[in-house]
Amino acid sequence: MHDRMTKAPDWDLWRSFLAVMDAGSLSGAARALNIAQPTVGRHIETLEADLGGGPLFTRSPGGFRPTRAAQALEPHARAMAAAADTLLRTASGDADEVRGAIRLTTSEIAANEVLPPILTEFRETWPQAEIELVASNRLEDLLRRDVDIAVRMARPTQDALFARKVGTLNLIFHAHRLYLQKHGEPRSLDELRRHTLIGFDRIRPITIATAKLDFEVTRDLFAMRTDNEVTQLAMLKSGFGICPCQRQIAARDPNLVPILDDQFGFDLEVWVVMHEDLKTDRRMRLMFDHLVAGLKAYVDADRRLTSGAAS
Repeated sequence: MHDRMTKAPDWDLWRSFLAVMDAGSLSGAARALNIAQPTVGRHIETLEADLGGGPLFTRSPGGFRPTRAAQALEPHARAMAAAADTLLRTASGDADEVRGAIRLTTSEIAANEVLPPILTEFRETWPQAEIELVASNRLEDLLRRDVDIAVRMARPTQDALFARKVGTLNLIFHAHRLYLQKHGEPRSLDELRRHTLIGFDRIRPITIATAKLDFEVTRDLFAMRTDNEVTQLAMLKSGFGICPCQRQIAARDPNLVPILDDQFGFDLEVWVVMHEDLKTDRRMRLMFDHLVAGLKAYVDADRRLTSGAAS
């Protein structure tokens, strides 16, 4: 591939490039972009020509495999995509009005169990707002503006961020009543190790969650391994085994019983974070403040449950 491009490729070509990278085929990329498959093929051919003629993908029965040149270009194309999304969100609304898109990210469990009523209330108050919610445990980059606002369960470490600590949530072990009827209740952490446990697969838990244990926590400890927190909760509710859960989420199901709460528990800090440049954008600041208020009420309710359990 030549060191210099003969001309700058347009954004539609890069969109097709990223879609093929993600889908591994022209047909999959076409479905993702809602355009014709031949159009995607022409985009890739045009992009290759504009970049100097070298191939970006190798064709095989298993699909389209990116070449080393494509792999080198991918992070730059991803940055372009994030910038384009930010541009569209910014253009979709007036800074003095609460209309247009607001892109949020939070963990899978918070997206499913914590934020829905908070975001519903915001939408009822500001019906012109559009909410894009990224439910992922991966830390989206606020500095690159992959998202506008993040709800995180750890203190942010990046500079140039506007952050507010909401409070802390308490997590303890829980089990379903049916599981306890069949297998008994562990009376110590040592007994807990001999029970059916639900835990992580490939993503290790944060250090604070295991620091109080006197044994190493590895994936071999768990009979059910999954990195999806929503799935962990579903398995807990089915009676599969024991795992940590937020008190307030567990309290919604009368069949979930706290286990060893006098011997083990850990707190997660709750933060709302956004880029400093967004502080003066009215719709972003209204959403930020709304999340802080809603999550504070949630954390306060969790604190009351914890205090009640301790008394």
